[in-house]
Amino acid sequence: MQGARRSRRVGFCLSDKKRKKINLASFTELCGTRGIEVVEIDLSRPMAAQGPFDVIVHKLSDVMVEAAHDCQSQQLLANFQEYMAAHPLTVLLDPLPAMGRLLDRFTSYRIMSHLQHSMADDRICSPPYLELSAGEPGEIRDAVARHQLSFPLICKTRVAHGSNSHEMALIFSVAGLSDVRPPCVLQSFVSHGAVLHKVFVVGQAHFTVERPSLKNFPSGPCDRKTIFFNSREVSKPESCSNLTALDEEVAPPTPPSDAVLGAMVAELRTELGMALFGVDVIVDNKTQRLTIIDINIFPVILRLFWGRQGESPVKPGTRLSENHSSAAPSPA
Repeated sequence: MQGARRSRRVGFCLSDKKRKKINLASFTELCGTRGIEVVEIDLSRPMAAQGPFDVIVHKLSDVMVEAAHDCQSQQLLANFQEYMAAHPLTVLLDPLPAMGRLLDRFTSYRIMSHLQHSMADDRICSPPYLELSAGEPGEIRDAVARHQLSFPLICKTRVAHGSNSHEMALIFSVAGLSDVRPPCVLQSFVSHGAVLHKVFVVGQAHFTVERPSLKNFPSGPCDRKTIFFNSREVSKPESCSNLTALDEEVAPPTPPSDAVLGAMVAELRTELGMALFGVDVIVDNKTQRLTIIDINIFPVILRLFWGRQGESPVKPGTRLSENHSSAAPSPA
C-alpha cells in the first residue's frame, strides 16, 4: 500500500516588520488546515538544519542592498545562495537576480519603457524618464532638454528599497533642477486625479487597491519651489496630505479595466520571471491611458486577500478595500 503523502513545507524568510505586515501567524494556521507546513527561516542558522523546503518565499531585499557594503549581509546572502545551489528542486519565490533588477530604478524603468514598446498597446504607456548617474545642474538641464522631458518632474532615488527610496521631489522648473541629487531618476509628472492603483501580482492572479496620490499640477514650467515629500506618507490608505487634495472639483478618474491590467500583468510576468511583484499605475487625466510609474517586489498586501479564518478566498482581478479588508467587484 502506498504510504501517506508528506505535507509540503514552505519556508518564509522575512524581516520582523514584514512578518507582522502580512500576518504570517494567521497564514500559518490557514496553511496547516490544508496540509502545508510553514517554517520561518532564520538566516543566522544553517539552512540545511531547518529544511528541507519545497518552496521558499523571501524578501531578502534588505540583505541584498546591505551586502553592497556590509560583510555580515554578504555572508548571509552567500549562505542562502549556497543552500539554493545544493537544493535545485526547491522553488524560490523569487529568484535573487530577478529581484535585484527591481532594486535598481535604472533597470526597472528600462523594463517599463520596453514594455510599452513590446506590447504596442495604445491603452498602456510609461512616462518619459531620464537616468542620472552624476552631473552638475547645467549638465542635468541639458539632459532634460535633450530627452524632451516636460515639467513638472518627479525625482526618485536610484535605489528602490529602504526608507530613503520613498524620499522624492516634485520639480517645476529649470531652476529647480539644482535640487537634484544624482544618482536618481527624473520622470515626467502625469496628472491623474490623485488616485494611484496598486496592482499586486501573485502567480497567475492579480489584485488591485486604490490609494491616494499626488494631486493634479498644470503642465509646463512655473516658478513654484521644489516640493519634497515621502511617497509613503502621501499614498497611505488613510493619508490626508495637502498634496493629495485636488484644487478643483473634478470627476474621479475611471478605474482601468481588468482586461487592460491583465494584459499588462501577463507581459510583465514573462519579462520579470517573477511570481510576486507589484505595479504602480495611474490613469492619465487627458488621454485615459493606463500609465505605469513603478514596479515593486513582494507585495505586503498579501495579508488582505489570503483572508481570515472562515472567509472565502478573494477572487483574482478583484479590487480590494484596505480600510475594511473587503473586496469590491472589478470593473467590466
